[in-house]
Amino acid sequence: MRLSEIGRLHRKEKSGEVNGLLRVRQITMDDAHLFVTEDQIFDEVSNILDMMVEFYKSFNFEYEFRFATRPEQRAGTDEMWDKAEKVLEEVITKKGIKAGDKKGDGAFYGPKIDLHIKDSQGREWQLATVQVDFHMPQAFDLNYIDQEGKQKHPVMIHRAIFGSFERFIAILTENFQGAFPVWLSPIHVKIIPITDRQQDYAQKVLEQLSSANIRVEVDDRAQTMQAKIRDAQMQKIPYMLILGGREKENNTVSLRTRDGKDSKILPINEFRDKIKSEIETRS
Repeated sequence: MRLSEIGRLHRKEKSGEVNGLLRVRQITMDDAHLFVTEDQIFDEVSNILDMMVEFYKSFNFEYEFRFATRPEQRAGTDEMWDKAEKVLEEVITKKGIKAGDKKGDGAFYGPKIDLHIKDSQGREWQLATVQVDFHMPQAFDLNYIDQEGKQKHPVMIHRAIFGSFERFIAILTENFQGAFPVWLSPIHVKIIPITDRQQDYAQKVLEQLSSANIRVEVDDRAQTMQAKIRDAQMQKIPYMLILGGREKENNTVSLRTRDGKDSKILPINEFRDKIKSEIETRS
């Protein structure tokens, strides 16, 4: 049985410990709890580790796993901890994972495998986690009926892939210095008409791109073209489309990237296909 939620947790940090999105008093987590039989633990944990790898590779993060074992202050029996630590060791070994040691850093109810990454400033953070817990199901007297018709306690697996949403977003933003890959950017394209005479054409381009699920906005403010370009570059929007009289007449767009290195004229369809390809391939 797999249950998940976007959960909010609160903790009263000490004075001076709160640090932007990296350390907050209200934490948002992609919390999940899986209730499994003992012979299902290996496959479930293995699948969760695969999910972590796929997720963090998609953002080009460098990461490493750490194996956290029983702390001095803990709940449950030594037998529970022995079984939980053994199965996590088996997963690490059979998957060929090089996991660092976090001796004595497990949760109070069970050992865990944590995923650590370094941000753009070289600081290390723990994000994703998977934890095996024999204690809680017994403490709450949770039961299922096995194939022999007998009552048994399930094993509980705790997992989070983002960890803290706030911390993940902070690290992600710093990692890319705000210049997100095209697929990840909140706005893919900013359309900049040079004068009011191109406003109707700007709306036409907006509709064609929006219909292809491209996130696009028109900057129709009463500002100079240079000011609009500068603002879009400050926002690190991947592409700007400059529309003048020539572009309107020829059904083209003048393409400019946020780094200002590329500037060329393309038909609308050609640009639309180009950016769709980048988004779909997560380039």
